[in-house]
Amino acid sequence: MSKVKRLTILISGNGSNLEALIEACDTNRLQAEVGLVISSKAAVFGLERARRHGIPTKVLSWSEHRACGGSRSTYDQQLARCVAASHPDLIVLAGWMRILTRSFLDRFPGKVVNLHPALPGAFPGLHAIERAYTAWREGTIRETGAMVHWVPDEGVDTGPVIRVVRVPLRAGETLEGLTERMHTAEHGLLVQAIAAALAGEVGSLGPSAAEARADH
Repeated sequence: MSKVKRLTILISGNGSNLEALIEACDTNRLQAEVGLVISSKAAVFGLERARRHGIPTKVLSWSEHRACGGSRSTYDQQLARCVAASHPDLIVLAGWMRILTRSFLDRFPGKVVNLHPALPGAFPGLHAIERAYTAWREGTIRETGAMVHWVPDEGVDTGPVIRVVRVPLRAGETLEGLTERMHTAEHGLLVQAIAAALAGEVGSLGPSAAEARADH
């Protein structure tokens, strides 16, 4: 019988994607377990989600670290020590709102993946859904989507893609409606991508059979 893989999840907010991963592990859609959830903020609901499932949590507040004179590098060194202690097979950035430095990434080569709510090459960084919605209203795009990609370096949403889902934009849709559909698409995408990553798929920056379309 194969060893159950361990996931360490990094969050900064509500944690709905974390919930999707926990549910997938509990129902054996993922042959894995969440061993630790780390948040960069203290008062976020994602921590409560983890606690309800009996999953250990840790808060490493970036704002407090910075207020005490800490640097990005020293924060990431501390983060790396916490993550290493959980012995993860894969580290998942699920709504993690910080760019990781080499101080962290060099400790875990080939083990860090990120979920980003945009298609490859489109709308890197913050507020991707809002920016896509604005672009659609301006007539420059007809669809958006989400991707899960490897994080080999400090590039912003630039690593090799594992899985992509495309989300068509609908006439008359509000930003709130699009956001809700995007979150639903992200949940399914993330579970599929983590399964692929645990299976050793390297990923590709080009279009492939790893793309899906969310029409709901």
